[in-house]
Amino acid sequence: MTTHAHIPTWRAVNITPGERGGRVLIGLAAVIAGVVLLTRAGSVLAILLELLLVAAGLDLLVTGATGHCPLDQKLGHLPKTLERPR
Repeated sequence: MTTHAHIPTWRAVNITPGERGGRVLIGLAAVIAGVVLLTRAGSVLAILLELLLVAAGLDLLVTGATGHCPLDQKLGHLPKTLERPR
């Protein structure tokens, strides 16, 4: 029988399953929209904004897929449904 070591805080799930699903869906939509818009970009400002949209979408995809949001961790936010009883 193996024992699991303490999960590092950077890997601990700190977002709810519903929020995870929302992040993945919105992140995927943002990445797709950003890539489509990049193909039609006409100015440097448009390209920068579309790259920011893709980056934000990728962030949402990663945090949704892993279930961990570093910003929520830094702010000390943990949904009540994920709190462990003491």
